[in-house]
Amino acid sequence: MGSLTKADMAERLSIDHNLSKREAKDLVEAFFDEIAERLVNNEQVKLSGFGNFDLRDKRSRPGRNPKTGEEVAISARRVVTFRPGQKLKDRVESE
Repeated sequence: MGSLTKADMAERLSIDHNLSKREAKDLVEAFFDEIAERLVNNEQVKLSGFGNFDLRDKRSRPGRNPKTGEEVAISARRVVTFRPGQKLKDRVESE
């Protein structure tokens, strides 16, 4: 099983939509920049038929350094979560 990179996406866009490689790369970058910008501004990103990117606040909690066993405080932070949509779930399940 391989992995899909931004370069792979740009290459596919370039071929399928007759774009220059530069235009395709810029399009892919703009897409991900827009998602990131919306998340930075505390907005949910909903991609119909694919899934939702959300923000979740995690509380601070005690943790432990696995190498030394020393207790450390893990600070509160905001994390990005992804929930796949039903169409994506169904498609992955059927493959």
